[in-house]
Amino acid sequence: MKTALTFILLFVSLFAFTQQDSLHQKDVVVNVADTAVDIRPRSPHGGLLKDDPQYNPRRPVGITLLRVTTTNVFNWALARYAFNYDWAKANPTTWKYNLKHGWEWDNDRFGINFIGHPHSGSNYFNVARSNGYSYWASLPFTVFGSAQWEWFGENTRPSKNDLINTPLSGAFLGEILYRISSNILDDRTRGAERVWREILAGIVNPTRALNRFAQKKMFRHTPYEVYQKEPLNITISAGIHKVNADNKFWTGGTNAILNLQLDYGIPFEIRKRRPFDVFRLRLEGRYGDDKRIIDNVLGYGLLAGKNIGHGRQGTLVGLFQQFDYWNNKVFEVGSLGFGPGILSRINLGRNSNLFSGWHLALVPIAGYNTKIGPDSSAFRDYPFGGGWEARIEERLNIGKWLSLGFNGYYYWIFNYENSPGKSRIGIIKPSIAIRLFKNLSVGFEHHVYYDNHFIDDETFVHLVRTEQKLYLQLFIEDRKRGGKYY
Repeated sequence: MKTALTFILLFVSLFAFTQQDSLHQKDVVVNVADTAVDIRPRSPHGGLLKDDPQYNPRRPVGITLLRVTTTNVFNWALARYAFNYDWAKANPTTWKYNLKHGWEWDNDRFGINFIGHPHSGSNYFNVARSNGYSYWASLPFTVFGSAQWEWFGENTRPSKNDLINTPLSGAFLGEILYRISSNILDDRTRGAERVWREILAGIVNPTRALNRFAQKKMFRHTPYEVYQKEPLNITISAGIHKVNADNKFWTGGTNAILNLQLDYGIPFEIRKRRPFDVFRLRLEGRYGDDKRIIDNVLGYGLLAGKNIGHGRQGTLVGLFQQFDYWNNKVFEVGSLGFGPGILSRINLGRNSNLFSGWHLALVPIAGYNTKIGPDSSAFRDYPFGGGWEARIEERLNIGKWLSLGFNGYYYWIFNYENSPGKSRIGIIKPSIAIRLFKNLSVGFEHHVYYDNHFIDDETFVHLVRTEQKLYLQLFIEDRKRGGKYY
């Protein structure tokens, strides 16, 4: 009976989702290819400055809100009837209780709060984004979806931290997924190429794929490009990782690591900027004595900015959003931030240059914990806080064969709850990479993590951990849209 009810609810949700276009089936299409000149605004490298609104019209607010609600119904039905989670046993009684008693700090584990909830927020965001809304216009729908879930999707009181983290970090991850899937999609293609593009874009952004199916965009053919696409360079690294015993160099357990870094957009083009025309995202996992499918996710995206200089040498000054997630056997740090940043590139010769990135951000929500023993808690073992963070990136490329780097992450976190403590956390990563052949290099990083945790004004604990990484690195250059620029 339970299984049958699950399938009925899921079918009704999917049917409702695909039928919500019944009042808005036809896109307004103007075939620019039939005109003498394509007058759509383009960037210096030739790409569209925004999605073509004729092929990507904004859907009515009511339909989009209904789709966000359908997403929550679908997820609730899975949790309640397929997985039988206790927290999903919500009903009108729990709704009334939640509305009456208000918000609290939840007890979810670190990964759920700082990766799981942002991922949920990215789904709400992409419902709106793939229905024709801009980055800023999609944010209210993300807040709506998060609040709706907190009040009605769970039988626990709504969470203060989730109402902040789910929409804001969800918008960060959601826009990145939207931009990457846009780079994959090409509505001009047909046949096998079109099928594989739709499948790959659907894996990257399932919410957008479902919307494309409902809107019949998945099967349409356009005579020209209709999505904004920026250069996307990819760096893949694989190797081994040591977490030192007693901070002794190259001792301790060994883990295999896999790292993916995405560099999107050309920071130094002189042009008008939209949110996330430039972003960097780094993901890493490990396997060994410390198995972590997701060890760290680090990135930033441009919200608004202005260029100084020109071409492949110059400066981008702007407002950035930061996303930081570290979760390993040594420490946990999760935060989101907003603040000023500067990206610059100085050419030092024909094949040498210095890339710099400096950021300072206000942190509205963060969680942190330095682990003394095994991570065996099934509940939250870290405080929520906020404060400030800074990020430094330096990369000196010497000729074609040698690259020296330094990354630094600094967090000033003040507790919001539990004890009135505060922490000063630093992570520094000097590195070196030597080119072996074409775009293949060998690299080495040394990590130092420290936490000065102040229990009160007179008592504090100082903790230090060190790590090393040795890896092979493959750089995949987007020559079609601009080549290497970092």
